[in-house]
Amino acid sequence: MSETSVARIRAGRLPVRGIFIVLIAIGILFAGLISWKKARTAQPPPGALPPTLVSAMVVQPQSVPVYLESVGALAAVHQVTLAPQVSGRVVAIRFEGGTRVNKGDVLIQLDDNPERADRAAAQARAELARVQLERSQKLAPTGFEPRQNTDQRRADYNAAVAAVRQLDARIAQMQVRAPFAGELGLRKVNPGQYLNPGDAVATLTALDKLFVNFTVPQQDFAKLRVGGPVDIAADAFPGQMFRATVNAIEPLVGADTRNISVQALMPNPGDKLRPGMYVTARLVLPPEPNALVAPATAILTSASGDAVMVVKGGKAAPVPVQAGRRFGDKVVVASGLKPGDVIVTEGQLRVQPGSPVKVSMQGG
Repeated sequence: MSETSVARIRAGRLPVRGIFIVLIAIGILFAGLISWKKARTAQPPPGALPPTLVSAMVVQPQSVPVYLESVGALAAVHQVTLAPQVSGRVVAIRFEGGTRVNKGDVLIQLDDNPERADRAAAQARAELARVQLERSQKLAPTGFEPRQNTDQRRADYNAAVAAVRQLDARIAQMQVRAPFAGELGLRKVNPGQYLNPGDAVATLTALDKLFVNFTVPQQDFAKLRVGGPVDIAADAFPGQMFRATVNAIEPLVGADTRNISVQALMPNPGDKLRPGMYVTARLVLPPEPNALVAPATAILTSASGDAVMVVKGGKAAPVPVQAGRRFGDKVVVASGLKPGDVIVTEGQLRVQPGSPVKVSMQGG
């Protein structure tokens, strides 16, 4: 082969080799760009999480109140429907509905003019009988009048006085009086209305004291005693508690419910509560000593049960507990805690198990 042919062949290979080298260089550059971009967008390696601020308290044994709670109703100690004893026409109404009256106040006056006229005649006969009796008593010692006449005069006088008293009683029945102090209900009569015995005039209710009637299950019968205190709560006065005292326990157990009826007596200062109201009755029992109590906010409820966050070594960990009865905003923890444990009361929802926490201590 001549030198000219060799030169041509080399001249043809040189462009192919250059292109190959350029492609390799471009690929290397492209890979470098991708690596650089990934390096910029990649997240930095995770470091130690900062402690979460939580509120906590030390669990200590304490005495907690014990209640036996039930729904009850209020009833009046003294309540009556006022009505006349005799028939007659209303000539005077001396009250307005909803007003307070004292014992003995006249509320309704019926027409008693015929009875008063009869009384005047009876009083005149009684006066005549008295004069005749006195004259006979003066003459009897002298013998001018038999003792038998004196006895007859005395009997006549006594009969006349009894007739007057009988009419006084009839006149008194023409009035409807308040048998005790209390508050009147709505007026149910009008002037001039004719009333028969037993027709309702109004209701009269004494509000200074009320009965609280409630029931308890038969298994709690041993906890009942006359004189036991009962706390009363009414929806009409949220946050306010009234105190009653058990005054009677039904000796028979309900055949349908197997509950025991209990009645408590309570003062009603300011006449705040009214008969017929539904109330919550809490029979106060001896307190439970050495109980472990946690705020209701500390209890974590899930499908697997209740738990609380306990702080140990600066970290929070969930501990299963058995929550008991509640009173107010606190819960008695039956098991799972021991005295001296530090539990998280606020902020536990932001805490991961085993994560560090910064504790702000609260009172128990």
